[in-house]
Amino acid sequence: MNLFIITIKTNLFLDKKHSNCIIGDQCNLYAKGIGLTINDILRNQIQPNTSFGNQSTLIQSAVGITMIMFLIGFINGIFSFITFRNKELRRVGCVLYLLASSVTSLLTITMFTIKFWFVILIQLYSTVNTSILRTDCAFIGPILKVCLHLDGWLNACVAIERAVNVAKGVKFNKTKSKYVAKWIIFIIPILIIITIIHEPAHHELFEHTTQKYKFANNNLTVNMSIETEHNLLCVIRYSRSVQTYNTFTLFFHLLLPFVANLCSALFIIFGTARLRSGAKKNQTFKAHIIKQMKEHKQLLISPVILLILAMPRLILSLVSGCVDPSSNPWLYLCGYFISYTPPMLIFVVFILPSELYTKTFKEEITKWLQRIRRRPA
Repeated sequence: MNLFIITIKTNLFLDKKHSNCIIGDQCNLYAKGIGLTINDILRNQIQPNTSFGNQSTLIQSAVGITMIMFLIGFINGIFSFITFRNKELRRVGCVLYLLASSVTSLLTITMFTIKFWFVILIQLYSTVNTSILRTDCAFIGPILKVCLHLDGWLNACVAIERAVNVAKGVKFNKTKSKYVAKWIIFIIPILIIITIIHEPAHHELFEHTTQKYKFANNNLTVNMSIETEHNLLCVIRYSRSVQTYNTFTLFFHLLLPFVANLCSALFIIFGTARLRSGAKKNQTFKAHIIKQMKEHKQLLISPVILLILAMPRLILSLVSGCVDPSSNPWLYLCGYFISYTPPMLIFVVFILPSELYTKTFKEEITKWLQRIRRRPA
């Protein structure tokens, strides 16, 4: 007996050009808007009701990469938190920003992992509690946005305070810096949440059916049966005006911190060069600028690298919803993963280039290990 299955997609009444824009059946349609989510990228790659071992190489690799990113991000967050919680370092506001950024990075990588696994579980198993899925759909995505935006603004605050330190010189007030930092760390998340507070209302679970026609050929008799699959997807419904507003806020939260970082770095380099040229008049101002650029090159390189890493998030948010991710899933998946790497780089960007922070990190780790050894068995 020969058995073969034909899956009847519910949007066959559409031409091929528009079929990628529509999800659902003829009675229940969802027209995709601008932007690609992890749901869109993985939706056609996951085989429902199939064990993980029988999933495609793409899905198995995506799971492996996600868990590696979680491990690296978690270690990065813990090491950064251990370093910046040092009482001596926390005398200035700059370190408070970095401490908050460490907490944000831990939250980001945790939400990122939870979001990924929810997408996998929704597609793999139809028995997952709907209320849990609805909560994930409505809130995990917006929380991730808040974390990513907050991380960028905290990095900008670090750069701005360093520039203020150079401008003030010996008049820089550490106590006032710490006081201002506490208020800014409190206010920025509130302002970010206000800019995306509408998001949960536009996220919803979308259910549609797919019919499978099974034909069993037994000698001269052909038996046909129909199986109906129920699919649950987390979809986003934006009006044109809301989509325009979202695009504006995305550019605002991505580019403004970058500009603040870059301008602060240039101010530090030129400001320090001006002070040094006044003290050491045997060298030209240009020579001092070149020297400062060599000494502070990480201040220029870091924001550029972070912007480049964040660009895939911008591109995925603006790409047409009619794009078929299954045509090149690896490209879109890699772009999605790359966009979440900036919060994982606090240790590399801020601690390793600094002798003071590196020394503090080693001292804190040594103290922690000593406390473990002193504990009674």
